[in-house]
Amino acid sequence: MLAHTMMDFPLTLDVIFRRAKALYSTAEIVSRMPDSSVTRVTYADFDRRTRKLAAALASLGLRKGDRVATLMWNHNVHLEAYFGIPISGGVLHTLNLRLHPDEIGFIASHAKDRFLIVDDVLLPLLDKFESKAAFEKVIVVPLTGKPLPEGRLDYEKLLAAADENSSLPALAEEDPLGMCYTSGTTGKPKGVVYSHRTTCLHSLGAALADTLAVSRNDNVVAVVPMFHASAWGLPFACTMVGCKQVYPGPHLDAVSLLDLFERERITLAAGVPTIWLGILDALEKNPGRWKLREGLRMVVGGSAAPEGMIRAMDKHGLRVVHAWGMTETSPLGSVSHVPARVTDEDERYAIRAKQGIPSPFVEVRAVSEAGQVPCDGKTPGELEVRGAWVAQSYYDMPEETAQRWTHDGWFRTGDVVTIDADGFLKITDRTKDLIKSGGEWISSVELENLLMGHAGVKEAAVIAVAHPKWAERPLAVVVKKDGVGVTEADLKTYLATKVAKWAVPDAYAFVDAIPRTSAGKFHKGELRERYKDWKWL
Repeated sequence: MLAHTMMDFPLTLDVIFRRAKALYSTAEIVSRMPDSSVTRVTYADFDRRTRKLAAALASLGLRKGDRVATLMWNHNVHLEAYFGIPISGGVLHTLNLRLHPDEIGFIASHAKDRFLIVDDVLLPLLDKFESKAAFEKVIVVPLTGKPLPEGRLDYEKLLAAADENSSLPALAEEDPLGMCYTSGTTGKPKGVVYSHRTTCLHSLGAALADTLAVSRNDNVVAVVPMFHASAWGLPFACTMVGCKQVYPGPHLDAVSLLDLFERERITLAAGVPTIWLGILDALEKNPGRWKLREGLRMVVGGSAAPEGMIRAMDKHGLRVVHAWGMTETSPLGSVSHVPARVTDEDERYAIRAKQGIPSPFVEVRAVSEAGQVPCDGKTPGELEVRGAWVAQSYYDMPEETAQRWTHDGWFRTGDVVTIDADGFLKITDRTKDLIKSGGEWISSVELENLLMGHAGVKEAAVIAVAHPKWAERPLAVVVKKDGVGVTEADLKTYLATKVAKWAVPDAYAFVDAIPRTSAGKFHKGELRERYKDWKWL
């Protein structure tokens, strides 16, 4: 048998880390801190401080495979943890600070987190769940200058005492690198463990021209939190290619973000649709206020972006790039770029509103009760996925694993999609959000996207509400644009020209704001509870 003659070169994070210092030492990492101050460090500074963090963790007794949790906003110190923990042999575990304290405590306990690194501004949150965890050491990042509580370790003092030239442990590509937990919208939060190999492959995949096209010439803002799905892998991919990284801290309002985009000459930003809807609203209310880079790419994921938003952003010179992924897929699964052969404007927008084609080394299929559905762009099925950076199980949750993975090893995503002949995915709903009315299925996502294409609608979420005759009917929860007097009759007339008569919502609730999940998506569970006793006329 012929043996290959290629080197056995491990895909481990220390390779990306060394590359960053060697090739991009003067590139910048910019952070807006919780107090709104801005800090700037170079990749050379990042290298030195990250090595010191790895040495400090070793001095505290970190063993290979130990989990080190972070409770932090998006900034350069969190980036140090992203690399310092794995290259020390530890496992980075980002805690989602937007979850309920009881959930955070459950997650930290279930993951068996040994150490915690926490921003001092988040110590009040830590107080609410620490009793449910078992942290041996709590390391505090002193952002405010206030005295640290007794028994806490000072992050900066630890680094000052550490030797940046300490040797790092040997790493294997199958070693665990990090952990993320799902947000727990269905049942308990579930943990996914990423390896060095999968994270390196995911970083390469994210940088490809037909995915996120991240390069050293980009100035990138990860608006998506670093405590949610590894900030979509951007901290790793951006460090790999040496681009300028900009972190917004907790300042995620539209004005703060637009100021940051303008000042740092951002070329690529990533966040959920609700963030971009806020950006769009601010741009329309303040024409000409911000001078942004022409063609700024705004990667959207987490939930479907309305076609109307994509068209409106184009008018401001901002290009929405649709992507799809989950915690279980590291998270990048697919990205939508229009083939050059498509020249019709409406067709191009329709493609941009889809979730795109699978990334290389990711495979997808759509399955119904009758089996795999055809790739005709019409027949819906639940999206199943497998690939080089897709999880094969949950951490220490065998029952949940059995429910979500098929017998032949595909992950059941819970997303309902169609797949067209060119391989483009279009999410039509979540399985739990589909509305079955009089025996017919209605897509809440389609209705939401259409409603948000109306000139008078700022945001819209559609849920199923029990109905005495039809079992379920759609209820539209709508936020109006300021100064626009849109009515229920207006919206019914508008939708009647776009969907079947039986799919048009019978009722509309006009609200000031739609509740959000910890990931920034519309919280439909809360809406269903709020309107469960809706009285039909």
